[in-house]
Amino acid sequence: MIWISHEQPAGGREIMAASLGIPAGRSAAAGLPFRQRRQRPAVTVVRAASGEGAAVVEPDLKVTVNGLEMPNPFVIGSGPPGTNYTVMKKAFDEGWGAVIAKTVSLDASKVVNVTPRYARLRAGSNGSAKGQIIGWENIELISDRPLETMLNEFKQLKKEYPDRILIASIMEEYNKEAWRELIERVEETGVDALEINFSCPHGMPERKMGAAVGQDCGLLEEVCGWINEKATVPVWAKMTPNITDITQPARVSLKSGCEGVSAINTIMSVMGIDLNTLRPEPCVEGYSTPGGYSSKAVHPIALGKVMQIAQMMKTEFNDKDLSLSGIGGVETGDDAAEFILLGANTVQVCTGVMMRGYGILKQLSEELKEFMRKHSFSSIEDFRGLSLQYFTTHTELVRRQQEAIKQRKAVRKGLQSDKDWTGDGFVKETESMVSN
Repeated sequence: MIWISHEQPAGGREIMAASLGIPAGRSAAAGLPFRQRRQRPAVTVVRAASGEGAAVVEPDLKVTVNGLEMPNPFVIGSGPPGTNYTVMKKAFDEGWGAVIAKTVSLDASKVVNVTPRYARLRAGSNGSAKGQIIGWENIELISDRPLETMLNEFKQLKKEYPDRILIASIMEEYNKEAWRELIERVEETGVDALEINFSCPHGMPERKMGAAVGQDCGLLEEVCGWINEKATVPVWAKMTPNITDITQPARVSLKSGCEGVSAINTIMSVMGIDLNTLRPEPCVEGYSTPGGYSSKAVHPIALGKVMQIAQMMKTEFNDKDLSLSGIGGVETGDDAAEFILLGANTVQVCTGVMMRGYGILKQLSEELKEFMRKHSFSSIEDFRGLSLQYFTTHTELVRRQQEAIKQRKAVRKGLQSDKDWTGDGFVKETESMVSN
């Protein structure tokens, strides 16, 4: 059995774009300002019921986010994979849903990188050269290329790929006019959206840049006000995980006019100490500095932060057409499915591309489709946010379990309290308490 439902638009993007002669996939820069046409476009959901004789519907990975049409939800995250024209062109040629360029600012001369600036954590003993890479640290700053060079490359990319989504990541110091100038110059290139880097964990906090803004909600509200007063394309605020409650800056960003939130940026870390030299890694002339941690090991932390933001957005902004982009340790289609199940519209990949290349998209797409086939989901919207309903408080977990025990007539399954531990079989007893 197949069922089809339609959500009718209240002045949808396609209708407005058609009336203005704007090709599908183009952004506000090509016509009517985005903020005058925020209504959600029509969505058609086609889902096949499971069971013998059920029709097979090939999963569709297309997504529409803040009026931007993408062939799939996979986005190149801001960083080295979006550092210049050559690599961004490669990403588009491979079929990525969107590309977020490496963060730019007005004065690149103030950005001075060092080498080496990466360190890896492998599974196994500290410093093992053979184990799988599970963690990646960088002390890399934003783009050190001249802004004019990056702007020319943005223009060239939009000329060659007019229907593909190019997002500029921008960051400036605490100066309203500097932000306004940067936004104006970047938007002139035809980029489809802006991602604001409120989250870089290292670099130039003394200039009130990056996480220095994202960790200060008062400062964040003021800067978001400047940005959203000037910007005409969708604005995503990129959140830092280096904060006690990530929902606070996310809430401030959305209330201040941002159309979306990206989370998370890297986690402040010290990768490790070389036990032969006693020097920290990465080691630059014998010294180091804390940097940003990414890759597979951060995935559970990222899921937790995205879940918190998604719950807040659902509760407090349910009537708004806002978006959430999940970031953190995505290396498989299943990783991406988890973010989408928690409410993410798109999923960003950065370190995964650095380690495995732009061709990883094919694997990600096929694995995500396989997950969708397994559950008879035909579109991303079929399952976006589906798992949020299964989160509750610990108090509620206790109540639910006590009720379940009563219903099972107190049939024992695993240890029930500390007094039940025997000390003779910790592994077996621990495994008895793990849910299937």
